[in-house]
Amino acid sequence: MSTTAASDTFSFDQKAFDRLIEKRIDPTWLTAARKEAWEVFQSNPWPSPRQENWMRSDLRGFRIQKYVPNVEERTSLADGTPVRLLDGVDVAGTLRSVDGVVTHQQLHESYSSRGVIASSLSAAAREHSELVRKHLHSLVSPTVDRFAALEASMWSDGYFIYIPRNTVVDRPIHIHAAISEGGVDLSHTLIVLEEGAEATVLYESASPDTASAGFHCGAVELVQRGNSHLRYVNLQDWGQNVWHFAHQRASVGRDASIQWTVAAMGSRFAQVDQRVALVEAGARSQVNGVMFTRDKQHLVYNTLQHHIAPHCTSDFLYKAVLQDRSRTVWRGMIKVDSGAQKTDGYQRNDNLMLSDKARADSIPGLEIQADDVRCTHGSTSGRIDEELIFYAQSRGFTRGEAMRMIVTGFFQQIFDRVTIESVREALGASIARQVRQYE
Repeated sequence: MSTTAASDTFSFDQKAFDRLIEKRIDPTWLTAARKEAWEVFQSNPWPSPRQENWMRSDLRGFRIQKYVPNVEERTSLADGTPVRLLDGVDVAGTLRSVDGVVTHQQLHESYSSRGVIASSLSAAAREHSELVRKHLHSLVSPTVDRFAALEASMWSDGYFIYIPRNTVVDRPIHIHAAISEGGVDLSHTLIVLEEGAEATVLYESASPDTASAGFHCGAVELVQRGNSHLRYVNLQDWGQNVWHFAHQRASVGRDASIQWTVAAMGSRFAQVDQRVALVEAGARSQVNGVMFTRDKQHLVYNTLQHHIAPHCTSDFLYKAVLQDRSRTVWRGMIKVDSGAQKTDGYQRNDNLMLSDKARADSIPGLEIQADDVRCTHGSTSGRIDEELIFYAQSRGFTRGEAMRMIVTGFFQQIFDRVTIESVREALGASIARQVRQYE
């Protein structure tokens, strides 16, 4: 079903919001929260290029009125949407959605019997109301900007994963989010690990084909109590005409750890605000990022490693390969609060340009208020060395094979850090697809 608006009735306006509230079966507290967020959305302007996080973002082609908010019951199809992360993986549970509405959910009884929840967020808000109320929008406030307010007020559904205290989920939970052609996905991911819990979550988003259009405005909240351990993978493979906006947050407690792997391959434009807060002593985070852009893609990632407590470690590595006229922007900050002594923070961003028309903006930063810390950052950008290509060709490789080999080697440092074999293989296959034009 086409989602192009035929009239103002289907725009992101008061009528659409009122219809959403009328159609949904939400607890009273959630309806009140939506209304508060809607007031923020109405009163705030869209982000301005004068704002630091948006000054390198080109929103001139974005027209929200082209898209229909998902407030009516309708059937959306996304047949043929690829699944990348499941090959050879025995999962504990699955969640699938189309246009931000969960269409399938399943969790193995051996985990549900121990109190594990893997559910539609809409259903969880009704069935586990106090648990969801405690955590929903605890990390991503609707006041961040107008996109955050839009998501908080009009999210259609999402994913709620809850791992009780001292519970180990030894198989991954898989989430697959699809957008139909021209569709809209306003969804929220909320993952909570209680003290001593462990889990792996594989999240991937995709469109029916590489040319698909659409609009995604979402949020991710990862809440970890003390001594919990989370591996979270986010593979973004939207179609090349999807507008993608997201606020992503993690809060890591005492002696807890997160390994967060991000792969950004799709979308026409992406603006992602990713933050990890180390809120109690001994917290550890490792963030791995892979970006591969082509054509006129424009991906913007603003990241923050926020050291709030002492004796915490953050390790951040993003690598990007750019083709054609594509552009990436990475603005990264390590922030160390005055009480966060004995901090160990590291961040690095490397960019490899395969075209002289591509552009990579890399802006690392430090904001340190403590005096007993070790913080380092760095960034590199450059072209492929033609001597390397010549050397490979002299050994019988075609130019295309040589390019793929060099690009794969560029990302190898990321692959070595990823501890999930299926994810390493999926990332490698995705990269190989991207550089086939060099045959």
